[in-house]
Amino acid sequence: MDGFSIFLRKELRESLRTNRLLVVVAIFAILGIISPLAAKYTPELLKTLGTGSGGVTIILPTPTAKDAIAQFIKNVAGTGIFVAILLPMGLVAREKERGTAAFVLTKPLTRPAFLTAKLLALGLTLTVGVAVAAFATYWYTALLFTPIPFGGFLAATLLVLLSLLVYASFTFLGSTLMSAQLPAAGIGLAAWLVISLLAIFPDIAQFTPAGLLTPATQVALGLAPQHLWVSIAASVAVLVVVLLLAWLSFRGQELATNA
Repeated sequence: MDGFSIFLRKELRESLRTNRLLVVVAIFAILGIISPLAAKYTPELLKTLGTGSGGVTIILPTPTAKDAIAQFIKNVAGTGIFVAILLPMGLVAREKERGTAAFVLTKPLTRPAFLTAKLLALGLTLTVGVAVAAFATYWYTALLFTPIPFGGFLAATLLVLLSLLVYASFTFLGSTLMSAQLPAAGIGLAAWLVISLLAIFPDIAQFTPAGLLTPATQVALGLAPQHLWVSIAASVAVLVVVLLLAWLSFRGQELATNA
């Protein structure tokens, strides 16, 4: 794949220069920090509000590290989906829209190298963001509650990351199909909506990226996870198929330059 390493460095530099990486890290850092904080202080806030309204007392269980983990998965795998969907929308579509894709591909850069470099830059950006969120949650959970097993929490984080990569792949596919960013994001959002509807049914949910979240919670708590390998295999299969479709769609496209 001629020109791959040079183009990958260019993508990573662009991610830094445009503050794309900084924004992603900031969003995930906030999600990671607020997860244990919400688990710790939301019950106390609700008790305070309940006591102040007509003398009604709200009795809630004492929050634990388990609640912090649940908040982490809910926040990072929930709100983080929108970051994963919006992040790739311009990776290819913007280059085609501006005519730069045709230009760079006249250099010693093959189409597989072009797509692979963009995919790796996307994956690295999401990985750094999720890692920052996980570190923040792990640290604050240890401060506010008790330290949680590192191995289980790491496995849960990897499952969350895999789910986000699957959602991101749909927008990446849209970005290769379209020549504008908004339609590309629309494909990613449509895929998220369809997956969310399918996840309503437990027998189907385990074969979707949404099905990774229950096993993620369970492995973080040291429990025997349900349908773990089924959900991993299904998500990896979806990821591979979607990326293959992205490659097939991009392979035969005629790219124009903006003279």
